[in-house]
This record gives sequence, structure tokens and C-alpha cells, in this order.
Amino acid sequence: MEVELLEIRDFVASHPPFDALPGEALNELTPTLSIRYIRRGKEFPPSDASPTPLVYLVRRGAISLFDDGNKLLTKLGEGDLYGDHCVVTQESVDHGEATEDTLFYLVPCETMSTLQKKFPDFARFFEPESRDRLKLALERISKDPNGQSLANLKVRDLVKRDPICIKSDKTVYEAAKYMSEVKVSSLLISDDDNNLAGILTDRDIRSRLVAKGKPLETPVSEIMTSGILTINGDSSAFDALMMMTQEGIHHLPVTGDDGLLGMLTTTDLVRQESSNTVYLAGKVRKAKTLDDMIEASLRVPELQLHLVNAGGTAQHVGNAVTVVTDAFTKRLIKRAEEKFGPPPVPYAWIAAGSQARYEQSAHSDQDNGMIISDDMKPGDDEYFREVAKYVNAGLDKCGYIFCPGDVMASNEKWRQPKSVWMEYFHDWIWEPEPMALMLASIFFDMRVVHGDASLFEDIQSKMLEESQQNKLFLAYMAKNALSHRPPLGFFRNFVLVHDGEHDNTLDLKHSGIVPVTDLARLFVLAEGLPESNTIARLEAVAGTPSLSAGASADLVDAYEFISTLRVQHQARQIRNGEKPDNYVPPEEFSKLEREHLKDAFRVIHKIQESVSNRYGRLG
Repeated sequence: MEVELLEIRDFVASHPPFDALPGEALNELTPTLSIRYIRRGKEFPPSDASPTPLVYLVRRGAISLFDDGNKLLTKLGEGDLYGDHCVVTQESVDHGEATEDTLFYLVPCETMSTLQKKFPDFARFFEPESRDRLKLALERISKDPNGQSLANLKVRDLVKRDPICIKSDKTVYEAAKYMSEVKVSSLLISDDDNNLAGILTDRDIRSRLVAKGKPLETPVSEIMTSGILTINGDSSAFDALMMMTQEGIHHLPVTGDDGLLGMLTTTDLVRQESSNTVYLAGKVRKAKTLDDMIEASLRVPELQLHLVNAGGTAQHVGNAVTVVTDAFTKRLIKRAEEKFGPPPVPYAWIAAGSQARYEQSAHSDQDNGMIISDDMKPGDDEYFREVAKYVNAGLDKCGYIFCPGDVMASNEKWRQPKSVWMEYFHDWIWEPEPMALMLASIFFDMRVVHGDASLFEDIQSKMLEESQQNKLFLAYMAKNALSHRPPLGFFRNFVLVHDGEHDNTLDLKHSGIVPVTDLARLFVLAEGLPESNTIARLEAVAGTPSLSAGASADLVDAYEFISTLRVQHQARQIRNGEKPDNYVPPEEFSKLEREHLKDAFRVIHKIQESVSNRYGRLG
């Protein structure tokens, strides 16, 4: 193949869906491509285009696509496809324009059709509906975590700290003191040349020093285990377990290209198999001191990382992390009641926001409050104030930071009798000014974590009845739900929406997750339904006047896809020792993930437009 054709072949092969083609098919395809150049400002597709239906693959340049109202739908850049009547790559396109001088490779539709029939992986890229493409995308990026095992994890992912080493000429006393200080049960021993010489464990000290009556001044080299085995960090955790079982050892040094990575213990392997919601929540429930709870809280990011490593979706992660948050909350409430005595009247501790929706990620901030029986007497609030302060402070120490907006039970405003809460919701619904709408977005997602659930149920029943009746309130909630729009300008290596601090990143939370959360809340309020979880809400309203069954399924898939990309991004940050956030550099996405993100954004945009048309006249 000529050099020019090789260059074209390599470009085509590096972009979806052509990267799914075998080499022989690419070799056959490349010579059949034609080339087209369109100058900046010219219409697209060109009016003098070939009568043969074509697919345009952008080699370089930029194309803007508009609807019939001249509204920008999206932009095409290097590697993007546009189907001329034979491949559905963008909904509702009326016309386009080259915003830069643009070079295309052209593929006849007939050729594309032949390739789709012959190569199923290639064909999947061209599913005609966004919903089908998103379902496939979700299948690719997630699996059922219950089907995972140690065989799917690398040893390096189980190593939780840097190597803890000591020189071989140190005394056992020095070694034991150091082990106590750094809270480990074993040490790696290095020689004068910093090579690994052996391992010293608690068991070695007991059996080889204490049991034999040797002095604490004995050199470590005399009682350490030498001739030790190691394992590469890229090996599977299952291989490590087999090696340790076969050799009867409990500690295994882990190596990498740069030397020692750390120590793997049988406890690490057992913890990995036990690093799930039930285990961690049980550990919290059994915690005897606040320090025990703080220690357990350090495992929450590990839980999120484990679930993502196991192929869990955002729904898996959100549910698991929230259950653990509930366990921390309940344990702190129980400790508070032990400290301050039983409550003078019944009350309910409520969670709001993401905790109420079971959609938390590791160590979110707090949103909570207290609903107290109307039987409370003057002076009773002193008790509830102390309990609230204790619980909020404890959650903060466990990594659930104080709410920046002070939406917490320790704030007297959110620690009130049931009748006052009734008034709150009545005012928010019938006087929907901006602050009321903001608070509605928090407290219309609410559930009981501890206490008398009937206090909340009475409020919820009345709230749903009134919100469904007030069409003007729903119109304002719709307007609020449309305040965050997905970035249909998502293009190349940057996002056409900037916020200063996070330039050139995509805010997955506010670009995709919040819009769906707000829409789902609007829909259940319009239908008078009690669900709080976003996916449960969308499924509950499927087939109602608020949302068709098909639109519900589309929105669930879009939400799941964007949310799962978010928790995967956060897992990478946790693995790298960084603070997890929602801001993803576009280059972190694969080309295929970008295409699916566009599909997800289009789904959200389409439903937002429908909501805008329905409620626009009222808002």
C-alpha cells in the first residue's frame, strides 16, 4: 500500500466505528474512499454533493449543525461522522455550515451497509436510536458486580500504603517500636544496599525471640524470614491468594517496575472479599467509640473504588455508599441518645438531597434535619439541639462535611415540630420564590433515617397532594429543572461551556446528572408519587401524562451512562490519592464514550424541550 494510503488507513483505523474492523477489511476499504474539501462558511452538506448517498468522516476542520430554527445542535470535529441519509448520526439536523476549512473522507452508504452486515461490532455503532446506542454503551462500561472475584483485580489495587521498611542491622526492640508507631503487623527488611532482605512479622517476634528467650537487642536479621517470595503488582489477586495458600504465608511483598510497591496480607484479601456494604455497615454498627467510626469511615472511598473495579454502575455505588452513610448516622444517633437520654417526645431524623435519593458518592456533605412531634414542650428543644450537634459533628469527623448552606439538624430552622414543617412545604408550594425553589430541590428529596416515620409520612402526603394541585408551582419547578442544560457544544478536546476554575473540563454533575435529577423530581411531583431515587422516579412515571414509557427508558439510560462515567472518574482519582470531583478533562474519555455522551445529552435535551413546551406558558 502506498504511503499516502497508509496514512489514511491509520487515521480511519484509529476512530470508531472503523477501529472495530479487522486489518484486512481496513485494507480493502481505504482505496475506495474519496476526499472532499469544503471552505469555511460554505454550506454542509454541499449542494453539489454526489447523488450517491455518502458518509462524511471529518479528517480535519469543523462543521456546525443546526435545526430548522437555526439553533446549534452540535459540532463535528476530527474523527466525527455525518451520515447523508444512510446513517442516523444526529437527530433533527436541518442544515450545516463549515466553521473552518474542512477536509473529509467519504464512504459510500452501500459500502457502510456491507460492512455492517459483515461485522456486528462495527454495526453496533450505528444503532438507529440513541436509546439502543446508550444501552450498548452501558453494557460495555458496566457489569454486575456480584459476578466479580479476586481473579478480576490486580494485586496493586489491593496495596493500601507505601512499603514500610527497616534496615536489617536494627534491633528487634527498634523494629517492634516502629511497627507499633506505624500500626502494621509486618516490616520489610532491607540490607545496606537497599535490596529486599526479608520480612519481620509479629509472629516472628513471638516465636523466634520471646519464645526462645532472646533479648530485645537481638538484630532483626537473626529472626527475620529470608528467601522470601514476591509477586508482581500486575498479577491477579487470585494468583496472590493461591501463592500464599500454597506456601502457607500471610505476607507477600508486591513489586513493580519501580521496585517495591508495598505489602499484601491475607487480611487485605479477606477484606477485599468482605469490602461490601453489609460488611462495612456492620463494622459501623459495632463501633464502640467515635475513633472506631472514624477508622471505618476511611474505608468508604475504598468501597466506592471496589465497586467500580467490580464493574458496578452509579446506581450500585450510590446505593452502597448511602447505606453506609445511614449506618454512620444511626450509630451516632444511638450514641447521642445514650449520652443525653431518651427523647422527651417522638421525632424523626431525616436525610435530604443525595442521601435521601440513595445517590451519594464517597463522603458527600450533609443535608439533614429533624421533624419533632407537636407534643414537644418548652425546653424540649434543648435535648434535640444537643443530639443534633453531636450527630452533625460526628458525621463531619467521619468525612461527611458540614453542609455549606447549613442545611443540617443543628440549625434550628431545620429542627422543628411537624406543624412547622407542614407550613414550610405549604409556603414553598404556594409562594415559589427563588429561595423556596432551592429549598424544594433539597427537601422534596427527603426520607426518614431514624425515628418515627409517621411524622414524615403525614407531611409527605400533604405535600404531594398540594404540589400536584398547583400548576403554577410545577411550572416554576419546570423552569428550575431547565436551568442546567447539557452541553450540546461538546466538541473536540474542550467544552464550549467554561466556568473559570475548571476550564477545559466537563462538569458531569451539572451538565448531565442534575438536569435528570431535576426532571425526575418534577415528574413525580406532577403525578403525586412518593419515590425519591432518580431512577425509581423515572420508572414510576413511565407511561404517565408526564413521561412516556420510551422517554423514561431513554432518560434512565442517559442518566446511568453519565453517572457511571462520573463514578469511574472519581474511582481513578481515589486510586491516585486525589480528592474526587465531577470535573472530567474531555481527553479522559475515549472517542466512543464521547459519542455516547452526545447521545445521552441529546436525550436529556429532547425531554427538556418537551418540558419547556408543556410548562413554558405557565412559568
